[in-house]
Amino acid sequence: MNNKLVESLVQVIESLPYDDYALFQEQLSIRSIQKTKGVCGQQARIRNTRITVWTITSLIQQGADDIEILENYPSLTPFDLIAVKDYYKQNKQEIDTVIAQYDKQDELEIFSGD
Repeated sequence: MNNKLVESLVQVIESLPYDDYALFQEQLSIRSIQKTKGVCGQQARIRNTRITVWTITSLIQQGADDIEILENYPSLTPFDLIAVKDYYKQNKQEIDTVIAQYDKQDELEIFSGD
């Protein structure tokens, strides 16, 4: 890791006026969630991982807290979880539909004996 570069970036970010800082945070959050053809069925995923937004959202809905998620997914950061929650708020129907599809698929596998 290039500590000097990171420190320089932090200084620049800290010096941003409020409106620019807010825009920076918004853009960083937006770019933290990606959809890429051929990766995870082109579902929303976190950064350059194969961890989907619906997976983390489902865990949260089942009662997992941030600490538990971060322990089980060490490549994620607290900021990633904020990005997931923001994405879910803005795309609730999309994520809920995917979760429902996977829940239905799990039920069918349970009843079919697979």
